[in-house]
Amino acid sequence: MATYVVTGANRGIGLEYCRQLSSRGDRVIAVCREPSDELQGLGVQIEAGIDITADADVDELAKRLQGTTVDVLINNAGIIERVTLDALDFDSIRRQFEVNALGPLRVTSRLLPLLTSGSKVVLMTSRMGSIEDNTSGNSYGYRMSKVAMSMMGKSLSLDLKSQGIAVAILHPGLVQTRMTGFSGITTEESVTGLLQRVDELELSNTGTFWHAKGDVLPW
Repeated sequence: MATYVVTGANRGIGLEYCRQLSSRGDRVIAVCREPSDELQGLGVQIEAGIDITADADVDELAKRLQGTTVDVLINNAGIIERVTLDALDFDSIRRQFEVNALGPLRVTSRLLPLLTSGSKVVLMTSRMGSIEDNTSGNSYGYRMSKVAMSMMGKSLSLDLKSQGIAVAILHPGLVQTRMTGFSGITTEESVTGLLQRVDELELSNTGTFWHAKGDVLPW
């Protein structure tokens, strides 16, 4: 039985990660600000009251988990706010950087003492963070923050390799969540593919930017 920490666990992809991991017998530590009824119904360990943009909250999380060995840390928490060139909102852009890029780095650095050789770090990014794949523009805060997240993941993969810790940068596909307006594939289908990528992650392929289906995506 492996121990997984999942941020943004109260709904959407994070909730489905918790559901599938729990059903296959893994230990799940679900991290969120406010737990949903669906999350509470899974019977997993819930660490609520954690805002990944707040140093004090993430320090509190590390304190609560002291002594726990984390096999897989899934940085799933994220937000999307539409920002166009003709309606720039710099507060929104900063907020998306805080949640989508700085938050996962904060969580990973604080929980790093709980990871050991063989542990894995997962970063839930987006194909919208691919510079080469950008054919439609706009979404400034989201695209920019996800590019930053991917760069962070690549650096982590190099910095943690000597410790035996592998890093995956994953795109879930267009998934039926509140973030996407409930269009696309189901969370069940997405997370099934994502967990295949996580299970296949090792030091030989650390730092790869994958689609949930297994395709390597362009930077």
